[in-house]
Amino acid sequence: MQFLRDELLVEVKDIEQLVALGRETKACPYYGSRFAIPAAQLVVLPYQMLLHEPTRSAAGIKLKGQVVIIDEAHNLIDTITCIHSAEVSGSQLCCAHSQLSQYMERYRKRLKAKNLMYIKQILYMLEQFVAVLGGNVNQNPNCQAVPQAGTVLKSINDFLFQSQIDNINLFKVQRYCQKSLISRKLFGFVERYGGPATGVKTNKNQNLAGLQSFLLTLQQGSDKEAGTPPSHPPVEAEIEQLRAASPLMQVEGFLSALTNANQDGRVILSRQGTVGQSSLKFLLLNPAVHFAKVVEESRAVIIAGGTMQPVADFREQLLSRAGVDPARVVEFSCGHVIPPENILPIILCSGPSNQQLEFTYQTRDRPQMMEETGRILCNLCNVVPGGVVCFFPSYDYEKQVYAHWEKTGLLTRLAAKKKVFQEPKKASQVEQVLVEYAKCIKRCSQAGGQMTGALLLSVVGGKMSEGINFSDELGRCVVMVGMPYPNIKSPELQEKMAWLDKTMPRAAGQAPSRVLIENLCMKAVNQSIGRAIRHQKDFASILLLDHRYGSAAILSKLPQWIRERTQVKATFGAAFAELRKFHRGK
Repeated sequence: MQFLRDELLVEVKDIEQLVALGRETKACPYYGSRFAIPAAQLVVLPYQMLLHEPTRSAAGIKLKGQVVIIDEAHNLIDTITCIHSAEVSGSQLCCAHSQLSQYMERYRKRLKAKNLMYIKQILYMLEQFVAVLGGNVNQNPNCQAVPQAGTVLKSINDFLFQSQIDNINLFKVQRYCQKSLISRKLFGFVERYGGPATGVKTNKNQNLAGLQSFLLTLQQGSDKEAGTPPSHPPVEAEIEQLRAASPLMQVEGFLSALTNANQDGRVILSRQGTVGQSSLKFLLLNPAVHFAKVVEESRAVIIAGGTMQPVADFREQLLSRAGVDPARVVEFSCGHVIPPENILPIILCSGPSNQQLEFTYQTRDRPQMMEETGRILCNLCNVVPGGVVCFFPSYDYEKQVYAHWEKTGLLTRLAAKKKVFQEPKKASQVEQVLVEYAKCIKRCSQAGGQMTGALLLSVVGGKMSEGINFSDELGRCVVMVGMPYPNIKSPELQEKMAWLDKTMPRAAGQAPSRVLIENLCMKAVNQSIGRAIRHQKDFASILLLDHRYGSAAILSKLPQWIRERTQVKATFGAAFAELRKFHRGK
């Protein structure tokens, strides 16, 4: 182990080299690298390991007196919220109850009285949680219909009272789970005794399950002959999902989330279809409580990223709420390495047929808005060489627009100049689409025919709006259709907005919830349009399709290097002339 540690500290190794070295030295590369932490001068680790205190202490990361650098930090607030939020489904609760009661029955005589008490407390809580969702823990959750469907939000205390578990000391239960490693023991126990179908005790249906699986194999056989892919019914998928992780681990995560202060979070009861599909979710509203520990212990924290605008979120929601003295916060922002003439950002207020561009939920479905978007892209594709990337606010809207263009013949006009690609929903297919997109652009630039490149229809917040570079020919123009505001109807967002309005002061006459919505929207925009400019000699035009981008409040939230060059054009003619001049001049 010491030899492996010393080898690790001599020069930086990637994961594959670590594994090879571990095999050679007959030592575990994972523990070897943990062993090397105290002597290391620089430790690189994922967000979760740094920001989640139990994970941090388990890995032996001590922050006292250290300099912490958080890179790509534009998602920092969301990441902290996600790490400390927890969700359990009804089927996981029932499965955990089934496993734990089997465990207790088997080892009842060997268990100490105190441990038995904690197990009984956990079983009682699981029973109550399923009852809150409207079910009975001793019946199959997938066969129990929920009395009234819907979503209810509760404060932590109200949820504990409603579940009738407010008299149980959650901190002690949490400590018992950590010390006894009960969830791991259950995992081993179920593997040994649970047979292939873990889940809930359904003695009567045991034979039926066997028959079902037999019929399934027959059905798949006939499907294969017929040439259709085999379909897995949802129940099978459910069992697979259950088997993948120890359900009690999920429950532990949820219980520890309930130990947050009452004002810092909410519990969402989501009742849908059956008890198995329903869920309990803890939503963290105040990420600062968990970030405060990082700030307190460290000597300095550097929060860095390429697109950090608007920065106010970090200052107000994270730092000032974590008790950081404003004098300690130093802000540094630099310009871009590209010369200013290499970028042309235009805010377009109306299209070629003088249709005002305003993509609100009410107006964006109108045929004339979708057609106007198509006409703008047709004109663009005539003057922009190489690749054009067009971002839509959501997958559904992108599909809707695409279908409308197909119907009206606009798609055929677009396809005459650029081959049209769509961003796939599945992450596994993204790579393939990008390779095809790049190949097509390369082919067109060499052939020099009527086709001038490719058009990629993408989605804000999708797989292609972060972490993928559309440098040089891959992204000569980025188009943003409308403003990608988050879904205001989501109960999580509504709760966060109400919480901010209650706890934060009004900024420049605007309600904090309004500022949050605008900031979320502009962070997504900045992240997406930043994909096109990737190095010093790169150039691209940026087209924002919506007159609302021209307002002072929104303009101020664009990165400085884009804002300084932005032109607001009331008519399409003026904008098109600028674009033609820009692309011909390059």
